Amino acid sequence: MIGNLIREVRFLTKDSGALFWLALAFFLSVIAVSFGVAEVRDQRKTIGTLIEEDAADRANALEGQEDWGGAAYYAFHLTHAPPSDFAFAAMGQRDSSPWKHRVRMLALEGQIHEADTRNADFGLIGRFDFAFLAASVAPLLLILLLYDLRAAERSARRHDLLVATAGSPAQLWLPRALVRVVALSALLLIPLWGASIIVGTSPDIVFKATVILVGALLIWWLIVELVSRINASPSVLLTSLIGLWLALAIVVPALSTAAIEARQPLPNGGEILLLQRETVNDAWDLPKEATMTPFLKEHPEWSDHATLETAFEWKWYYAFQQVGDQKTAPLVEQYRSARLARDREAGLASFLSPTSFVERSFEKLAGTDAASMIAYENAVRDFHKQLRAFHYPYLFPDEPYDSEKLKDLPRFEP
Repeated sequence: MIGNLIREVRFLTKDSGALFWLALAFFLSVIAVSFGVAEVRDQRKTIGTLIEEDAADRANALEGQEDWGGAAYYAFHLTHAPPSDFAFAAMGQRDSSPWKHRVRMLALEGQIHEADTRNADFGLIGRFDFAFLAASVAPLLLILLLYDLRAAERSARRHDLLVATAGSPAQLWLPRALVRVVALSALLLIPLWGASIIVGTSPDIVFKATVILVGALLIWWLIVELVSRINASPSVLLTSLIGLWLALAIVVPALSTAAIEARQPLPNGGEILLLQRETVNDAWDLPKEATMTPFLKEHPEWSDHATLETAFEWKWYYAFQQVGDQKTAPLVEQYRSARLARDREAGLASFLSPTSFVERSFEKLAGTDAASMIAYENAVRDFHKQLRAFHYPYLFPDEPYDSEKLKDLPRFEP
């Protein structure tokens, strides 16, 4: 077997077509991980800059404030989801979902659903990252490397002689295909391994990513092997394999996405934003009881401090901000549940498409999948609850303003 592998390596070095596809695979892998590493560094630099500017802006806004309501109103707080150490390989939902917000003590859902995606176009056309390369491009390169191993020999009328000389088909075709599959896998993975070392990715994650890529290539090798046994010309086999690739990589995911979207209707984030703004704006013209009653139902602990004696009081203002969140809560829960349901069903549907399965697997390893972005939104909501828990004990009992206490303001922890 070793001798056969050495022989096939020598043959491979003389096959200019195969060498071109292998060189292209390495080049594309270098490009993909380079773009990914650069994007992750840019995002981390952006977050670092924003943290400094956010702290300075908040300090400036709080300077000179004379009451708790004004301090809560003018202070912004940065929240962010930093990219993981493997995000360079799969940017995933970070291109279409916000990963940073500056929030205030005002109604929150409107702030969350004001999209802050710098690369919105990538959400439509997709990014050329390693996940896309491994999921969609690598199988195509594998097809180009393997489709004519048998067919070319049949066309040259050497097939039967080669098989007879080798003793069995397995001793001839298995080493030849194995050498190409191993070469393709290595050339795709070497840039990924190098980038992982540079950015400090966990070896466990790198190992899992390697297994996913190699496993996907083995599945495509099996597909190519089965199709190439058909007694047909190389052009017919290539056309058939590319058609199969198109079906599994594009048609099946598109159909499954359409079916899932039909099964799981999703409210528009703009509906949430509009409903909340209408609720907040309408509160100015409604009797104050219309605000305080639903607010105190959620916060009965402030019932003894809910008396309103003037036309405008900060406690009433923040109460109707929270009522805005309460009014949109059912729609927000429907929106979140539908997204999670879509994600679960897409995970099941991905078993029908190796490309979808690989891409989703990489996104999960990188923490850039839909569930991770929803988890960030939930973290923002939890932080906003901490802000309210900090300010309410000062706002409702009308505690004397003390700027020193603002040093204990909650800080967002990713």
